[in-house]
Amino acid sequence: MAKQNPEHEMSFLEHLEELRWHILRALGGTFLIAVALLFSKKFVFDTLIFGPARKEFITYQFLCKIKICLSPPTPHIYQRLMGEEFVTHLKVSFILGLIVAFPYVFWEIWKFIKPGLYPKEQKAARGIVWICSGLFIMGVLFGYFIIAPFAITFLLNYSISDIVAGNDVTLGSWINYMVMFTLPTGLVFELPIIMYFLSKAGLVYPDTLKKFRKHAIVAILIVAAIVTPPDVMTQILISIPLYALYEVSIIISARVDKNRKKAELAEARQQDS
Repeated sequence: MAKQNPEHEMSFLEHLEELRWHILRALGGTFLIAVALLFSKKFVFDTLIFGPARKEFITYQFLCKIKICLSPPTPHIYQRLMGEEFVTHLKVSFILGLIVAFPYVFWEIWKFIKPGLYPKEQKAARGIVWICSGLFIMGVLFGYFIIAPFAITFLLNYSISDIVAGNDVTLGSWINYMVMFTLPTGLVFELPIIMYFLSKAGLVYPDTLKKFRKHAIVAILIVAAIVTPPDVMTQILISIPLYALYEVSIIISARVDKNRKKAELAEARQQDS
């Protein structure tokens, strides 16, 4: 972004060159982690990717202790195409590398954006790299340890007819579902940050969020009902964190709105004097 330096205004090509180097460094960090994960095949697949398919998975053990026992049938996972396991190994290593490297990737993006902001804007966004990274990782963990076990149990137990052969799952299908259960929740957990900047830009107001609170609750309950078995307790376990994010967004928006009104009032008084 443009430096706040009157002596040197960067040209468009200089911006592109700087952006290119930030992207290359971000990809380089992701690549290094992905390569390391390539040599940890047993941990990546047996422990992480196929973990929710095992009855000894930590979430199932914890739920049984509080009398909510899930019973996921053991799936038979097979490759449909020759070389699919190799391609999947590369794909999963890159995706996990991107997740692990997310703080560094976001830091590189922030280093490109930050010089173009005014000091007041930089101060308002202080700590954003750590906050965004923390929320993203929390979202991924929530999807992995909460959404994935419930959804997998429901989907593997679901049957439309006895004629349909059960629990033969393609490798690609399993990987796609695991990505769907984790990455989107990582992005959803960024909701408070998104609302913060939308509120700063005057595009979202706390009154609007409060007005649509009931709609948000209904949407959250629908999502929870889709990814969980027909059990009220499990739906509540899914819904509470998602609703908490919405309430946190309202609080953040209200604080931003309050600070904006204070600044406008102070500016008006200064003009009057």
